[in-house]
Amino acid sequence: MNTISQGGTAVSAGRQVSWVTTVTIVLMHIGAVAALFFFSWKAAIIAAALYWLAIGCGIGMGYHRLHTHRSYSVPKLVDNLLAICGTLTLQGGPIFWVATHRVHHQYSDKEGDPHSPRDGAFWSHMGWILFGESLHNDTARMARYAPDLARVPFYRWLNTLHYVPLTMVSLALLFFGGLDVFLWATCVRIVLGLHATWLVNSAAHLWGPKRFSTRDDSRNNWWVALLTFGEGWHNNHHAFPTSCRHGLAWYELDVTWIQIRLLQLLGLARSVKVANLETGDSPRVSTFFP
Repeated sequence: MNTISQGGTAVSAGRQVSWVTTVTIVLMHIGAVAALFFFSWKAAIIAAALYWLAIGCGIGMGYHRLHTHRSYSVPKLVDNLLAICGTLTLQGGPIFWVATHRVHHQYSDKEGDPHSPRDGAFWSHMGWILFGESLHNDTARMARYAPDLARVPFYRWLNTLHYVPLTMVSLALLFFGGLDVFLWATCVRIVLGLHATWLVNSAAHLWGPKRFSTRDDSRNNWWVALLTFGEGWHNNHHAFPTSCRHGLAWYELDVTWIQIRLLQLLGLARSVKVANLETGDSPRVSTFFP
């Protein structure tokens, strides 16, 4: 029986099922399959735009590089909008997501990592969500690993009601766009976004080169980077966790970094931290491209 140790507590994957999460994800997959019979270019274009907004902005720029690692700072309004975009992915609220990812960095591919491939490829990809103990209802652990977010009323509200923005957007898509738009821009888009993000946990710890020597199995995976707007340069990220830029070579396309750079040029992004490859030091605050 597959087991996983989370925060020092062994969890049996065969005995626990998160039914709400599992049923929701199954329904989304069913909707994604049904969408194949309701294709329209309008639906596909809207789905692509929302995919970029949710994954590229909400996860890459927001939950990950801004809220988890504080790689840069933005005005409060932009910060909050990015957090709301993150909830459109069906990956939970900001405090849950940040706390889980910080646990991953603390115990990466060691005992306590919530989603290491060393506990099985399927476990690292989605098993940990379906069968493991998550932090969704563990307010103490969320506060411990994300105290900076936990003390902000907006984040607490959004973490509790993270399903509200997605529900409102989905209903608007159905009402104004029709069934085809709903199936593609909600179901297909969410399913692709979930698997793309999960591939960072699984594929980017299994396949690809290790450019830097790290204490974990993180890899640089180009096709995961394409799916996630730059999150697949995972070995670079684990070598320099607080660097705002993950694609550290000219050929490592990092769309999220380009977006943050544009915000910086507009004066909206400040304290932008970039890895210093010449010295190997921790990321420094940069005004220009390194």
